[in-house]
Amino acid sequence: MFDSLKSKLRGVRSRFSREFEDSFVEEVSGDREIPSPAPETASEEISTDNQSLRTAEFPDETETEPPSEPKKEKIAFSAKIRSLVKDREVHISEKKIEGPLQELELVLLENDVALQTVDAISEQMRNELTGSTKKIGSSIDTMVMDALRGALLNVLGEGFSLTTYINTHDHPVKVLFTGVNGAGKTTTIAKVAAYLKAEGYSVVIGSGDTFRAGANEQMQTHADRVGVKVIRHQEGADPSAVLYDAVEYAKAHGIDVVLADTAGRFHNRANLMNQLAKIRRVFSPDIVAYVDEAVAGNDAVIRAEEFNNAVGTDVVVLTKADMDTKGGAAISIAHTIGRPIMFLGTGQEYTDIIPFEPRAVVSDLLGDE
Repeated sequence: MFDSLKSKLRGVRSRFSREFEDSFVEEVSGDREIPSPAPETASEEISTDNQSLRTAEFPDETETEPPSEPKKEKIAFSAKIRSLVKDREVHISEKKIEGPLQELELVLLENDVALQTVDAISEQMRNELTGSTKKIGSSIDTMVMDALRGALLNVLGEGFSLTTYINTHDHPVKVLFTGVNGAGKTTTIAKVAAYLKAEGYSVVIGSGDTFRAGANEQMQTHADRVGVKVIRHQEGADPSAVLYDAVEYAKAHGIDVVLADTAGRFHNRANLMNQLAKIRRVFSPDIVAYVDEAVAGNDAVIRAEEFNNAVGTDVVVLTKADMDTKGGAAISIAHTIGRPIMFLGTGQEYTDIIPFEPRAVVSDLLGDE
């Protein structure tokens, strides 16, 4: 996933490192002079011929005589010089930050990261690095990596564990899935049902898409394949009534989770969004999950905002993450609407769905071992 963004982020890391290395060299070379050794030590070093220098630095293994006092003084002085350089700290100026930051911003924008999210990442990087100091000899790349990791984690948030939620709330837990046409919502519900069943939970699906021709049959086929019950009415029925019956069935049979499908709709269709608001009132979900394609990039972010404003959103599920080389939607949505990503769809099989774990995603993006 996100291969384009991965490779370009590594290039930005190299740019930061080059700029900082140059800064450190400039500051160290322009630093105050290192104290000279004691006069007698200096004169001893100056008068040393080539043979004695070789003897001092690379003594013959067969030599048994103890080293002379001048040799001891010279070694001690060299160690002092190394210690002075090693312990020095170098200041990182804002000027050195700007070039790499602009490159980072361009990389993020090219990979469909929303502008406000780019600004948030850039600002945190600037605050983290500008004015900081670094000990000579410590890893520049580690310092840059830590700052970039922190900025990405800040915009991605903490994620959302559905199993943790189920374990800590009354049953049945009701999850309402919303989204635009063609985003893979029905298949996603089947994948979530298979995931929960594998985790040991009982599930019933409410087939609330009564508008699209063949939607009931499609959902029934998916449910049969993953081995869960579907509550459905005839095509054209009131979706609110279908989902009400699904909840009643879950209560009567001790089911842990109700997964509710709805008809796909576009955010700019006011009448359909009003109908979705009614479904929400009747169904009274514990979690509203917005589903969209990761490959939609900024369009997914815009639609997520509109759905959140119209009917509310608690979590996001992104499909086709395995086909997304850019990663813009995954990085932006949680930040722009302030809601966590719950799952990523990663393939065609029912098992191709993974909980979204921000730390794992960032580690993958940055190439952590």
